[in-house]
Amino acid sequence: MPRRVSLPTADDLFRPTVVPDRVDTDDAVPVAAPEGATEPEPAPADEDIPVKGTGSGRVRHDEKVTVYVTSDELLDIEHARLSLRRSHGLGVDRGRLVRAAVAIALADLEANGEDSVLVQRLTEQAAG
Repeated sequence: MPRRVSLPTADDLFRPTVVPDRVDTDDAVPVAAPEGATEPEPAPADEDIPVKGTGSGRVRHDEKVTVYVTSDELLDIEHARLSLRRSHGLGVDRGRLVRAAVAIALADLEANGEDSVLVQRLTEQAAG
């Protein structure tokens, strides 16, 4: 009886695994710019990028939560996942998409309180 080998998916094979370090300007090789070209804006420092509300991304997660969704909600999540891949070149799985959406909703709740989209949606569902 032949045994099938489990192979990684294309997403696993072609995902970035290392973020390249920034090149120091002292180490960079000078290149002549075309006439009339302007210098590009420098990239923001890592400490300038807000971390809260971005989701945890591709890391090992120690906690688990089970969420039940309708078939329409699952199709909407799949549609969003495929749209992110097609239109934005972002190959993400459903878990990463949901973690990012939860992080956005929680950041909005913290920033806007009663005026947040989450409070408005849950208030509408409780009333309806």
